[in-house]
Amino acid sequence: MPGSKQQITDLLALVRAGDKQAARQLVELVYPELRRLAQHYMDQERTGHTLQATALVHEVYLRIFEAEPITWQDRAHFFAVAAKHMRQILVDHARSRQAEKRGGGRVQVTLSAVTEVALGPDYDVIALDEALARLESLDLRASRVVELRYFGGLTEPEAAEVLGISLATLKRDWEVARAWLFSQLHSEP
Repeated sequence: MPGSKQQITDLLALVRAGDKQAARQLVELVYPELRRLAQHYMDQERTGHTLQATALVHEVYLRIFEAEPITWQDRAHFFAVAAKHMRQILVDHARSRQAEKRGGGRVQVTLSAVTEVALGPDYDVIALDEALARLESLDLRASRVVELRYFGGLTEPEAAEVLGISLATLKRDWEVARAWLFSQLHSEP
């Protein structure tokens, strides 16, 4: 990820203190990475998706910096919040499109793009979000692993760093979460 861990953490502390210049510096520093993550996700979307990666990043920016001030802890916290917002934006977008079509087909996504072993056929983002919400109530860390890997587009080492866990622990959580999601998404009508 661009920018040193300490550099981003220091800027977040200044942002937390109300420093507008630090906020601009932070955006310049993390924007390329957020854009890369958004593009990675949008590459997995159906052809003709109306939401573009740049718009996704801008919406994340608005949700992060225009809403209630966040008491930032560090770079890991920032990217975890960004990934969560990306997920919610994509789910909101899918729900809006579905409502426009009055129940017409859902937006299809695939989990296979971030793993060597696919979960199976394409899943819609709404069903995935609902399954992740259930997983979160059972295993918060495993749901965060999926959120960071899939919605945030982070590699295993990057996600482990964000969560402050070992790579081996992340890999176990990833395998458990994938298996659980596979069973949940296959059991839905």
